Amino acid sequence: MKKIRIECEEDFETAPVEDALSSRIAGDAPLSAELVFTDEEGIRALNAKERGKDAVTDVLSFPNLDGIRNAPVNKADFPYDADEEGRIFLGSVVICRARAAEQAEEYGHSLRRELYYLTVHGMCHLLGYDHETESDKAEMRAKEEEILSEIGIGRDAQ
Repeated sequence: MKKIRIECEEDFETAPVEDALSSRIAGDAPLSAELVFTDEEGIRALNAKERGKDAVTDVLSFPNLDGIRNAPVNKADFPYDADEEGRIFLGSVVICRARAAEQAEEYGHSLRRELYYLTVHGMCHLLGYDHETESDKAEMRAKEEEILSEIGIGRDAQ
């Protein structure tokens, strides 16, 4: 059984991200997360409602757990956060496909690479990483690049 399962109703292959993250998460709890794709209006509305920013953005993360950055996730620590299969729910990641396409073109790489980057970025937020300070940002970027490299999604990925 994989350590983490990412539920996604869209046609998007989550297995590479699940595999890469599973080897990096300590603890005895199986985990789950939700990945949702939306349009510009959907992400703008979420951004306005949840963050007070009436603007289109590329990705939003909604973590369910606190204090898990670089820490084991154990069932005993989160007894009320398990789903019907016993998985601890990490939270949701919402990606705007249109904004991802714009960024892929802007950065000169594939849409596939951008979608995987945004997925990994969002998952890192669910695992407690952020980019509020320069040191936090450097740690998070290093983790993202390590995961993307492992799954074969470098900056020149197609």
